[in-house]
Amino acid sequence: MPTWIWYPGDFEICLGNAMQNRRTERGAFFPPFWKMDSHYVLVEFSKELDLQESEEVVIFTEGRANVKLDGQLLGLRVKPAMTESTLSPTVITIPAGKHKLNIKVHNQANVPSIYVEGKTVISDETWLVTYEDKEWIDESGKASDTSSGTVYLNTGRWNFNTPDNPPSKFKLAVQPLPVVNSEKQAKGTLLDFGKETFGYVKFHNLKGNGNLNLYYGESKEEALDTEKGETLDKFAFDQKEPKDFITPDSRAFRYVYVEDNQLSYDSVSMLYEYLPLEYKGSFRSSDELLNKIWDISAYTLHLTTREFFIDGIKRDRWVWSGDALQSYLMNYYLFFDSPSVTRTILNLRGKDPVTSHINTIMDYTFYWFISIYDYYTYTGDKTFIEQHYPRMQSLMDYCLSRTNANGMMEGLAGDWVFIDWADFKMSKAGELSLEQLLFYRSLETMALCADIIGNTDDNILYKKLAEELQVKIFDAFWDKEKGAFVHNREENLSSEQVTPYANIFAVLFDYLDAEKTQDVKQSVLLNPNALKITTPYMRFYELEALCKLGEHKHVLKEIRDYWGGMLKEGATSFWEKYNPDEKGTEHLAMYGRPYGKSLCHGWGASPLYLFGKYYLGVQPETPGYKTFSIRPELGDLEWIEGTVPTPTGEIKVYRDKEQIKVFVKSQSPDMEGYLYYNADKIKIQANKEYIIQVKS
Repeated sequence: MPTWIWYPGDFEICLGNAMQNRRTERGAFFPPFWKMDSHYVLVEFSKELDLQESEEVVIFTEGRANVKLDGQLLGLRVKPAMTESTLSPTVITIPAGKHKLNIKVHNQANVPSIYVEGKTVISDETWLVTYEDKEWIDESGKASDTSSGTVYLNTGRWNFNTPDNPPSKFKLAVQPLPVVNSEKQAKGTLLDFGKETFGYVKFHNLKGNGNLNLYYGESKEEALDTEKGETLDKFAFDQKEPKDFITPDSRAFRYVYVEDNQLSYDSVSMLYEYLPLEYKGSFRSSDELLNKIWDISAYTLHLTTREFFIDGIKRDRWVWSGDALQSYLMNYYLFFDSPSVTRTILNLRGKDPVTSHINTIMDYTFYWFISIYDYYTYTGDKTFIEQHYPRMQSLMDYCLSRTNANGMMEGLAGDWVFIDWADFKMSKAGELSLEQLLFYRSLETMALCADIIGNTDDNILYKKLAEELQVKIFDAFWDKEKGAFVHNREENLSSEQVTPYANIFAVLFDYLDAEKTQDVKQSVLLNPNALKITTPYMRFYELEALCKLGEHKHVLKEIRDYWGGMLKEGATSFWEKYNPDEKGTEHLAMYGRPYGKSLCHGWGASPLYLFGKYYLGVQPETPGYKTFSIRPELGDLEWIEGTVPTPTGEIKVYRDKEQIKVFVKSQSPDMEGYLYYNADKIKIQANKEYIIQVKS
């Protein structure tokens, strides 16, 4: 089946530029504050052919193109009226035999791309592509033939599978939705759409000469505060005949306050804008509160899964690496949509040369490496690693060029060291223990990926660097008396402060022996006097670490209190930050602004991941779920059931206090794993149902 193809990463960069530059604050353009790359404007596509008979081939291009067959330029003839596409198709006839077909496309405005359709000759992932960077690369990413001086990679692609649906025409889907409630205010009307949503406001049969002012709010208070609300639109009309009007830009809101001076209209509705994705994962339990938390988490993730995994739908509507890493993990337990993951990874990486950290944040660069480690674990997609290893390598070279005399990473001029939005004071100066652990994991990722592509020298190098850094981390930051990693070190002097962050990740990455693990559990994770995390962002990792340590009952209580607390405050999607000590409109404020907080933030949906991985208990043991494990845990529940998607199917799990049921549906018959409960271990094979009586 033919599909539109392009230089890998270029569509993702171009789409990201368009999306991330749509952000506004009170009607003002608000672009990202990091370097934004652009697509290559001149790209060549190549395919070697071996035809049994002569073949007519139709070529569509986005951009001005020339075509060479066996190195000879061809005069092209247009075949009109083939399609409703605005792109003019061209046709060539290729004789039987071996040939090399090259198509070169120039496009300054959009991504140069092609769609080729013949009987056997079609555009797909087997084509090679170059931006003329003077070296040859084969499909595995290895140098193969340097004689022509051109780099060729396998093409990028997604789901643009018809000639009249080129990449430049990409749009999210829309669905009409009604207003749930309407109430008159002093100067206008307050519309309530019932829950947090995203899309376009539609006025039916609008007419008149006057102004239409729209004030959007994730809360009623924000929509009605015309002076301080974050998002607004203002339009002027001189329209004598009634006509439907749809706002030109999609917005996030639950409420819309409408001031419509001298205008009239029949009614208002909206067009909900979304990425069509299937909910492949599921979760239900004996606790209806937890069921509702799962449902709202799923809706939150769907709202923030758009062209890319973004942070929040009101603010920032940008692609942040730290936010995205968590969304990827939730995605593996809800949608298992790999293209959304790879689109986001490629957009974040951008192009060489590397001149700053991803999103300008040091920790976000390391999260980018870790996301590739996770992606390979869940999908087993070696091709992605082979294709993009050079981009990993150049980003790691940038990091290594910025290490200090101790071989550690610390913030330099232009770097943002983020960690978390914390309610307690912590230094971000010098060497931070968390940053070194993330750096260590990134080096491990590089060693793993070097091994995947068969680069023995790099594998040895990165393993050596990781092992050396590990020793330095424990020497510099592990405090035996405190039973924890201390927060940072300045001028070779370690601090006394213990923060949760490095200790959490040391547990998650299995960097601690049994004794140190118990020390961290008691001194940090279960210590009522330890510094507290108040963002869903870091609660994600904190609760995962506790699950990993077997504290399933404790984690359920935390989920009920924290996410249930947001529901008690009226949340219809989960927030960027929640502090139960705040009251009323304090929950809306952040960054010194009364409505600065995002009430729909991707990192708020972490129960999706926790329930799937640690209660249904399903996770891959080898890449792509070729082998897997199931460790269902009830915590304090009477029963749980649900589905976890895999690359080739799904794993269904049910558990109560008397039995466990497992069914693995897979297109891969050799997929197998083990069910663990108590001290028992039972082999599980694909496409067979298992019912196990639980021993008391």
